[in-house]
Amino acid sequence: MPIVIPNNLPATEVLKSENIFVMTETRATTQQIRPLKILLLNLMPKKIETETQIARLIGNTPIQVQLDLLIPTSHHPKNTPMEHLIAFYNTFDDIKENNYDGMIITGAPVELLDFEEVEYWDELCEMMEWSKTHVTSTMHICWGAQAGLYYHFGVPKIEMPAKLFGVFHHKLEAKFSPLFRGFDDVFSVPHSRYTTVRREDLEAVPELDILVSSKDAGVYACATHDLDQVFLMGHAEYDEHTLDAEFHRDLDKGLDINVPKNYYEGDDPKNDTYVTWRSCATLLFANWINHVYQDTPFDLKEVKKEDRPRYTY
Repeated sequence: MPIVIPNNLPATEVLKSENIFVMTETRATTQQIRPLKILLLNLMPKKIETETQIARLIGNTPIQVQLDLLIPTSHHPKNTPMEHLIAFYNTFDDIKENNYDGMIITGAPVELLDFEEVEYWDELCEMMEWSKTHVTSTMHICWGAQAGLYYHFGVPKIEMPAKLFGVFHHKLEAKFSPLFRGFDDVFSVPHSRYTTVRREDLEAVPELDILVSSKDAGVYACATHDLDQVFLMGHAEYDEHTLDAEFHRDLDKGLDINVPKNYYEGDDPKNDTYVTWRSCATLLFANWINHVYQDTPFDLKEVKKEDRPRYTY
């Protein structure tokens, strides 16, 4: 089944060119199917690029998925045309009476700020609190994961001596997690961040399970026992050229930036890039979509009112 996205969203033509089955809202209303409702809180600066990356992954499932887009009102994006935001994005007031099968909170380029210094922090906290009663499962990505861990469990983020930048090997610790069903024991994920969370701080939270880690990148994935809250420290959703664009952006700014590891052939930026994480991203998002499909009641008004399974590893 296709992903259902707003009519005329720029991602439509990109996804169609990749042979991903896309259905507009107009056509979807003629089908007698309740689609999964997924809410994307997009905090990344290049919103069209990010919404396309996420739509590509959640559209690669046999389930019809409706994607709603959300931005905070307390921040005015500079890298996305205002007409695009007006046409396709909701504010929290627009959607707060709704319930959702799943929610995705992206990363954001604010990681060197204290959480409370981020201009939309209070609004984000309101959304994360709301998600506890209105969403079956919330997936937090990179800074979004650090923000979620801090808000829900008080886990601090720690600044690293240098940017963690590149594609790193990861190892499954919870082989029977529904999120990582079908994964190889070792797989690759891109990272691009200046901060991290310490393993010992995560292990001190009884509600959390560590699912995946890397000797080079630290903990990649952790989640609550019922998978209501999922935290991913890297960027499995990145396109082939995203790290390359970030590398040259930082060079143009005159920043002291290392070449992303394990990304260019021979770690030489003059050479081609190569993708080693696409299958990981595709399977991870498909597993998450399957989880919320299996776990959410047909009537979304009943979200969080039923007993939920708790996973042990």
